[in-house]
Amino acid sequence: PTSKMAAVRSILRLRGLLQLGIYRNSASFAARNVHSGSGDIPRQDRQMSSQTLDLEDDKPQFPGSRSEYTNKLEFITPDVYNGIPVYRVLDRQGKILDPDQDPKLSKEAVYDMYHKMTLLNTMDRILYESQRQGRISFYMTNYGEEATHMGSAAALDPGDIVFGQYREAGVLMYRGFSLDQFMNQCYGNDEDLGRGRQMPIHYGSKDLNFVTISSPLATQMPQASGAAYALKRSGKRLCVICYFGDGAASEGDAHAAFNFAATLECPIIFFCRNNGYAISTPTSEQYRGDGIAARGPGYGMATIRVDGNDAFAVYNAVKAAREMGVNENRPTLIEAMTYRIGHHSTSDDSTAYRSVDEVHYWDKQDHPIGRLRHYMVNQGWWDMDKEKAWMKQARNEVMQSFQRAEKRKKPPPSELFYDTYKEMPAHLEKQRAQMKAHVAQFPENYPIDSFEKDRD
Repeated sequence: PTSKMAAVRSILRLRGLLQLGIYRNSASFAARNVHSGSGDIPRQDRQMSSQTLDLEDDKPQFPGSRSEYTNKLEFITPDVYNGIPVYRVLDRQGKILDPDQDPKLSKEAVYDMYHKMTLLNTMDRILYESQRQGRISFYMTNYGEEATHMGSAAALDPGDIVFGQYREAGVLMYRGFSLDQFMNQCYGNDEDLGRGRQMPIHYGSKDLNFVTISSPLATQMPQASGAAYALKRSGKRLCVICYFGDGAASEGDAHAAFNFAATLECPIIFFCRNNGYAISTPTSEQYRGDGIAARGPGYGMATIRVDGNDAFAVYNAVKAAREMGVNENRPTLIEAMTYRIGHHSTSDDSTAYRSVDEVHYWDKQDHPIGRLRHYMVNQGWWDMDKEKAWMKQARNEVMQSFQRAEKRKKPPPSELFYDTYKEMPAHLEKQRAQMKAHVAQFPENYPIDSFEKDRD
């Protein structure tokens, strides 16, 4: 009996040592460790033995997850739950569905939102046609996504930093970017803030805290996370909003941005414009999960899906997300469900991959501008006479800016060499001199009269 008892003790001691690391942080183990007892079996062995019997306290202690044990072999499949709901405030006829969700914006605030949505739409039509006439080299319209721009911009603080993708011109317009500034950039003339170095629609404004657009997809996303972390470290009560499309969400930069923002607890709003297509690729071929919003909880981010054609729903969601970011340093993900009515760009012909009837439905039956107009009419704030007068005024304003921009000269060719270094290095000075000599030697090949004179 004595030898058998010794063997049992040895086995229990070995087993206890192996399990000690697993149970050392367990509250139940800590509680048991306070008590002592008597008998032939040492206290530690009795603790290990009692834990094997106390199955109710046997919870996973693995770092990195919140879970329970299960004895059922079950895979989680995407069809086990209904899709994430779409939050909305206005129905398609512009009626408030739940009075508690009414943002109660003033008449002037709604007017401003509507005026800028329609002004953006008018500017898009004129600049799109100007590209077709060969007057500018490229353009991208914002048709159908105006509510995502104005609704989100209205909920932000002017000091919040905006990282756009390339279809957020309305956000910049809401912040005060003038029609002349839009036109100057698209024409790349001498009044362009970028000095003609960017292709059209690559806007930016330091004064309006709008980081200049970059062509490569999703590169703005990890940059936005870093900017948000810097704001957090600075102690400023501001946040970052980062716009991106459903196609950009497939890029590796999106993963890096989400994970950094979540683990570093950054005050950032990730705003996805899910407009149905990544150029010609429909969402059905981009992912198999429940949209982009379904990814948020996996990264530890508060997430909501909104009706992107409802300016009030977008406003409410961004306002609440901003409060979480500023007050709690929590990143959020907003997926705005909308539809890209226009072609992806002037380089695209969307009739090759979608039907005219599909586009017609969104243009006529569920357009964000139409929905907000219905609301204004319901409130007694708007009618057809005001509509006609405003649309005529909007077109005149756009055409005047268009004509001014087209008449301005281009920046001096030597501007290519400035603004990279504070003081121009010798190798760039040499290249600039070579360029000037070349143009002077072959003036018949360069329309130098359409450019402004050099700085020196």
